[in-house]
Amino acid sequence: MSTRGRQGPFTLAVCAEMVFRELPVAERVRRITELDFQVEIWDWTRHDIGMLAALREEGAVYSSMTGYVRGGLTDPAAADELLATAAESVAVARRLGIPRLNLHGTGLDGDGLPVVPATEVTGAMWLAAHRTLGRIARLGQEHGVTFVLENLNTAVDHPGVPFGRAEDCLALVESVGGDHLRLMLDLYHAQIGEGNLIELCRRALPWIGEIQVADVPGRCEPGTGEINYPAVARALAAMGYTGTIGLEGWASGDGTAALRAFRDAFTVESSVRGTEITTIPSV
Repeated sequence: MSTRGRQGPFTLAVCAEMVFRELPVAERVRRITELDFQVEIWDWTRHDIGMLAALREEGAVYSSMTGYVRGGLTDPAAADELLATAAESVAVARRLGIPRLNLHGTGLDGDGLPVVPATEVTGAMWLAAHRTLGRIARLGQEHGVTFVLENLNTAVDHPGVPFGRAEDCLALVESVGGDHLRLMLDLYHAQIGEGNLIELCRRALPWIGEIQVADVPGRCEPGTGEINYPAVARALAAMGYTGTIGLEGWASGDGTAALRAFRDAFTVESSVRGTEITTIPSV
């Protein structure tokens, strides 16, 4: 198992779509890797997979990527398309060594808006989403990967997305069960839509596949907004979370400084973890 990005109890990853944007994607991945983070990507169809695979040989470790290309959770035809493109995504994920494939409540367009907006989520839609996610979980089990369902905010970034709240995504993940469907708990989106982040983490802890972070407002690195991420980090360590935390946010200025702020926010004291803390060089 790679130790890339390990910071105390957590593994830290950075979204290559959102930082060092003045650089080509390959150089973004190299820069993130040089700074000792894992790398997140979004839609794999927009990337040269051969290039990403070559960067893996250079030492890049990929944490997650979008796990579908088209489709949705509720309409039968959209569900079939979701499963078909998820199977295509699994093949890419296995080539790149990516363990987690991200899903949303419905397909999103290039602006992050739902392809099929929902003004109301009915009981029938909940049941259909449960069935579709059960099929997705079985696909993950078959191929040894984990699909993660991400919560999104509807007030600022993704109006009209069904199953957007973290509590909704958690309910769906819990209802399916098993090890191959988990929650991608995005605390930026949750702060806008729900708040009470530490208790949300505690409630979701058994089902979290990964946590994503950015500050509010602005969706930039920790320390640029209202969320006390050092307190969140201490609480996560105290409750025993040892998984991946991904910066899915813009750099407010210099990219390297943004990644340093991210790392600093998720460096916890040894008294919180009850273990000896290792000195890790700053970015």
